[in-house]
Amino acid sequence: MQIVRWIGIGVVTIAVLALLAGQVGLLRGSPPGDLGVRAGKLKPPSETPNSVSSQALLWAGHAQREQAHIAPLAVRGDASTTMARLQALLQAQPGVSIVDSRSDYLYVRCETRFMKFVDDVEFWFDASSGVIQVRSASRLGRKDFGVNRRRIEDLREKLATS
Repeated sequence: MQIVRWIGIGVVTIAVLALLAGQVGLLRGSPPGDLGVRAGKLKPPSETPNSVSSQALLWAGHAQREQAHIAPLAVRGDASTTMARLQALLQAQPGVSIVDSRSDYLYVRCETRFMKFVDDVEFWFDASSGVIQVRSASRLGRKDFGVNRRRIEDLREKLATS
């Protein structure tokens, strides 16, 4: 019985320490310095399974090429209207901060409520394809448990109905 009690105390202690680490910002990770559009491409997906990118298939030989692939967002009407709707949808979500907003590019940070993990999310209107290319990646950890994919698919659904 004593062992079970100590195991329980250990589990609770670890959980409290992890929560405190998140609250003081130790789980935010460093902001990437290489985001943006370069030669018609967003940054490649992460090397670990914690990101999605509509341009993942452009990176031949990339370890997460297939797993990270997600369809780009459709443009409804003109690009500037779609980008404005996208920005409004993002601003309405808790934990989302707009970092860079231009007519054809949007970069936001999404922070989880309790642990304060940060994901970097980019949207770029690709005029040559007529779509909005997306990339959503976690800063820390090896897995995101589908969070980045769900985020983009939720936005896709909201854009289609707004």
